Amino acid sequence: MARCKILVIHGPNLNLLGVREPNIYGEIGFEDLNRLIYEKAKEKDFDVTILQSNWEGQIVDWIQDIGAKSDYIIINAGAFTHYSYAIRDAISAVKKPTIEVHISNIYAREEFRHKSVIAPVSLGQISGFGVYSYLLALDYIDYILKTQK
Repeated sequence: MARCKILVIHGPNLNLLGVREPNIYGEIGFEDLNRLIYEKAKEKDFDVTILQSNWEGQIVDWIQDIGAKSDYIIINAGAFTHYSYAIRDAISAVKKPTIEVHISNIYAREEFRHKSVIAPVSLGQISGFGVYSYLLALDYIDYILKTQK
């Protein structure tokens, strides 16, 4: 069986993890988060590609190109979550199962963060578990693959 290919996209400002508002996003740095994702992916025998951009169009291009060739997409679109119909439409267009993740609990924060335009085109949303939200997404993909056999 071919390895499951997963595209992980970090949106704007996620490259500042560990520096930006550690009281909200925690003290684990961006490179440490990526290392945790790679380790979990290796444990599950997943082939993972991790990308980060502060540019909406770049994220759309990645979804259309790399996402279309992947089995799953995990995305933390950051602030784009709340208003990027372009990212939402790209996810919808490639028809790949997508899991939306957030480090903080977006529903315990400012009102504008409570709405996600990405959630309706995603399998589900994981938020509020710190960087472990990403690892929970990988665990869920593993669960799906094991129960489909």
